[in-house]
Amino acid sequence: MVSIPFVKMAGAGNDFIVIEARQDLDYAKFSKAVCARQSGIGADGVLVFDKSTQSDYRMRIINADGSEAEMCGNGARCMAAYIMANLKPAKASFGIETLAGEILAEAQGEMVRVRLSNPKDYRPNLNITVAHKKLEVHYIDTGVPHTVIFVDGLQDVDANSLGALVRNHPRFAPRGTNVDFVERAREGMVAVRTFERGVEAETLACGTGAVASALIAYFHANPNIKKQKGAFMKVLTASKEILEITFDFDEGYNIDNVWLKGSAKLIAKGEYFYV
Repeated sequence: MVSIPFVKMAGAGNDFIVIEARQDLDYAKFSKAVCARQSGIGADGVLVFDKSTQSDYRMRIINADGSEAEMCGNGARCMAAYIMANLKPAKASFGIETLAGEILAEAQGEMVRVRLSNPKDYRPNLNITVAHKKLEVHYIDTGVPHTVIFVDGLQDVDANSLGALVRNHPRFAPRGTNVDFVERAREGMVAVRTFERGVEAETLACGTGAVASALIAYFHANPNIKKQKGAFMKVLTASKEILEITFDFDEGYNIDNVWLKGSAKLIAKGEYFYV
């Protein structure tokens, strides 16, 4: 039995176990055990804090099923809050290395914002068939792949069943995709429910999904705006927390300077006894 110090954190309803990097740990097996809701601590994933030769710090993201994710927006905000609380960096903005590239982070208490790597591979208006029904979907990679589906009656959507079918659709092989069900709430805001790849279920929030949903909703609501700095959208998550997204884009939908803002809260800390 190994005693592993941990911190549990949550960002807009996404919950994570944060640990320091260890050479003696199989992260995939550990994540499956510690993230189990009944027999472990319970979480959507594990965040591993590590040293970096390319940035100020490094973060690895291990999903609840043991797979490693390239990026996680809510996880990045939790890691930024963890760094601020434990290392107290002198710089107002600091870098965190991820598999999706370097992100920048700024934290003031529980309110954190991160600048994500530039979204890519925007593919609007794709037609796929799921369960003998045709769907129009919109794809974008915001550090991890996301497929956005606009719906009416968001709370009536079977996010787990339909999400699983779209997540595993051949159109998105071999990586698969996260799936975001989006409903326009009011001008400048959308409500979102997300089925997360790696968790293989709906989660209470998804940071990269909020960004994907905000970008595509903005483009759909403003088809005549071809270039914009400081575009702004709010996203109402399933946890009822509102995330704020700002970004720039040009005529070719080259998107950059994407910032995601929301809470990152400490839930608990202690020792996990890992067999």
